[in-house]
Amino acid sequence: MADSSSLNKPTVYSSDAPSCDESLVHLDNVWQVQSKVLATEKAQQMAEFFSVLSDPHRLKLLSALAQQELCVCDLAAIVKMGESAVSHQLRVLRSQKLVKYRRQGRNVYYSLADEHIVTFYREVAQHLDQG
Repeated sequence: MADSSSLNKPTVYSSDAPSCDESLVHLDNVWQVQSKVLATEKAQQMAEFFSVLSDPHRLKLLSALAQQELCVCDLAAIVKMGESAVSHQLRVLRSQKLVKYRRQGRNVYYSLADEHIVTFYREVAQHLDQG
């Protein structure tokens, strides 16, 4: 058990991240980059986009769809989820325009929305494989 004197001591965090030895703002660098920094609204949109990608179930669905167009029934079997759960996750993915669908008779077939999404998925997967 900790003694009472150690309970009131502030925690000191050390950082391994390098930092400047001297605080000196390089105005030419600031001016050059500042106008290219994301606008708050665009940053919010991107944060929402990435939050949709933060779910492992949705990523598994994307990985299946990166291979080929699939119906909800097939997706459910592939990722071992119920069809209603898969449909819910696909709605979330559709909300960020990550997937698209088409109807054929009574079935609904999903695919990645466009080549940007295919490329994005494959680039992230490759980046992680290089670890």
